[in-house]
Amino acid sequence: MKPTRALVTGGTRGIGEATASALLEAGYEVFVSGTTPDGHGPKGSSYLCCDFEDSSALSCFVDTVAGLDVGVLVNNAGINKIGSFEDYTMEDFDRIQRVNVTAPYRICQAAVSGMRKGRFGRIVNITSVFGVVSKAERAAYSTSKFALLGLSRALALEVAADNVLVNCVAPGFVDTELTRRILGAKGIETIIASVPMGRLALPGEIARFVRFLVSEDNSYMTGQHVIVDGGYTSA
Repeated sequence: MKPTRALVTGGTRGIGEATASALLEAGYEVFVSGTTPDGHGPKGSSYLCCDFEDSSALSCFVDTVAGLDVGVLVNNAGINKIGSFEDYTMEDFDRIQRVNVTAPYRICQAAVSGMRKGRFGRIVNITSVFGVVSKAERAAYSTSKFALLGLSRALALEVAADNVLVNCVAPGFVDTELTRRILGAKGIETIIASVPMGRLALPGEIARFVRFLVSEDNSYMTGQHVIVDGGYTSA
């Protein structure tokens, strides 16, 4: 039976907001997280505030998640900072790992026990094409996304017998605020030229695939890393 409660981290904008909207349309009760006290997700969702960079705040958030009894978890929240390997500060490196790896790990821990007891759970961790290939000045970000893939595959094996399916979706370049802020207009033009489909993805295109993975229609796919990138990593 389809679970009615879902959590989407980073659900206030971009892929997360589109995913939360897609799940609301499918009839789920949706919780989203964001970093600001006055934030909000799409209409009809419930908002939870937590800055995953703050370990104390994350601990409180994890306790909240443990009590929600979610059947669907989408770990979408993430941060990035481009910088040369030699000049990258350990503070920035650690910050990216806290948000992109430690937070999903702990949130999965909080959610998976209830999923196993109910013998139904769907977890999707949002990685990146830079968890498949990489690029100069992306060492910290790629480290986090390769790590999230490893976490997901190990967890998938541990909980498969309880009908809890864990997969990753690796978006290519998506037309979001984060992409435009990181790359800038010139960088966007360069990226589009390297994508065989000749455009950025729309957040909804990623969201609809996530919706399939967490639905009852996905009954056997687990431990997989699905790349949705317009052909970028195949070129």
